[in-house]
Amino acid sequence: QVQLVESGGGLVQAGGSLKLSCTSSRRILNINTMGWYRLAPGQQRELVASIQTAGTTNYADSAKGRFTISRDNTKSTIYLQMNSLKPEDTGVYYCNARLRIGYSELDYWGQGTQVTVSS
Repeated sequence: QVQLVESGGGLVQAGGSLKLSCTSSRRILNINTMGWYRLAPGQQRELVASIQTAGTTNYADSAKGRFTISRDNTKSTIYLQMNSLKPEDTGVYYCNARLRIGYSELDYWGQGTQVTVSS
């Protein structure tokens, strides 16, 4: 079982920045992949960025060059630094932890944090 607690969302003007945090109840060194997903109104939840145990990162095209995902293993926390925010970045951001056990994958989700970017 993994519990994830997010923080850092809020209201910001276009061009501004926000930094999201997600703290895990389980050591993140033992979690294969952690990431941030966004659920925008009327859309499906989509991957924004992910980071693997070895540090390999992956970004949605919309996030490349503006967002940076990082991790602090000592704090069991991952971060999402979001710069040059756009109104289309608005949505609920969910932290995800994916455990790979054998041939199975288990996904755990945080409660979500709202990000609103005004134009």
